[in-house]
Amino acid sequence: MGNTLEQKEVKTVQPTSLHKSDFNFHYVIGKGGFGRVWKVEMRKTHQILAMKEMYKFRVVSKRSVYSVMNERKLLSILKHPFIVNMQYAFQDKENLFLAMDLMTGGDLRFHIGKVRRFTEEETRFFVACIVTGLEYLHVNGVIHRDIKPENLVFDNKGYLRITDFGIAKIFTPENFRDTSGTPGYMAPEVMCRQNHGIAVDYFALGVLTYEFMVGRRPYSGRNRKEIKDGIMSRQVQLKKSEVPPGWSMEAADFINKLLQRKPENRLGNNGPHEVKNHQWLRDFPWKKLLEKSLEAPYICLSEDNFDSRVNNDWKDDIDPSIRQKSIEGIFEGYFFDARAPPRRMSDEKIQIQKGEESTVQIRYQENIQKSFV
Repeated sequence: MGNTLEQKEVKTVQPTSLHKSDFNFHYVIGKGGFGRVWKVEMRKTHQILAMKEMYKFRVVSKRSVYSVMNERKLLSILKHPFIVNMQYAFQDKENLFLAMDLMTGGDLRFHIGKVRRFTEEETRFFVACIVTGLEYLHVNGVIHRDIKPENLVFDNKGYLRITDFGIAKIFTPENFRDTSGTPGYMAPEVMCRQNHGIAVDYFALGVLTYEFMVGRRPYSGRNRKEIKDGIMSRQVQLKKSEVPPGWSMEAADFINKLLQRKPENRLGNNGPHEVKNHQWLRDFPWKKLLEKSLEAPYICLSEDNFDSRVNNDWKDDIDPSIRQKSIEGIFEGYFFDARAPPRRMSDEKIQIQKGEESTVQIRYQENIQKSFV
């Protein structure tokens, strides 16, 4: 995490160069806390994208200004075939717009709802995709902190990519105050308000892999407290009798080592190489995966891989007092254009949170060759 990395940033483009009218909005494919996600087409280039349309007052009402600004900043310096990359970001008077790669396969939660469990072959492939994306983030000092099925989406070849970087962070040693995440996938050290590192993402990976195998999460509850109490009261450990037919004990061992409550005992705590060298993944064809030359074992055949409930009407739940406040200037700098030529930035600083800055030195590595020896 402490390596000195080469940093790249995107050249500033005037905010007047992009507008909603530059895109044809086809139909809604998703819904989030701030607005909808559209399938759009850029008029000039005919590029098909997914466009988040976020209502500014809703972002302010949910106290999520930092989250949406943080996501744009991180995505402006991250680019990799196993994450969902940002192409454009801009705003108008009422909304923020974030254009991303369109993932026609839908999110993993949608498919878990359809099949409930996956085979070991499918799971191994999914895990390899996630690990490859996490490796890129972790080598570059970024912790995702919200790995879950809703934030993993299928591309048109059946490969999973990581998305939603709203609570992702550049690693800092003193981060015990950062307790954001999704309880069912949140590592114990985050729940207990302790300093945490990349191991939190591998705990979430363990929860996912357990869910693929067993059909439910290892720790459940009606709220965060119940889930925390469950984690604190027992260490989940898959036994031979609990391993479904068609699954190997190596897969169970992989899950058990990821779900260790103490991060120092958890697989991946010392880096992604630990995960990739586990006996369950050791012989996986990593280079072919990165090249996307493997045939995915689970293919999303239909392009209609989206929850139909996203077309429901919005509930107008914004605090009326928020509407009366001025939001001018709050989202200053919310802009990005992937067509702009990148330039080297030797000492660029990105604000991580109010009153705290960290020098971010990101190296673009679409192919981390040393990881595939």
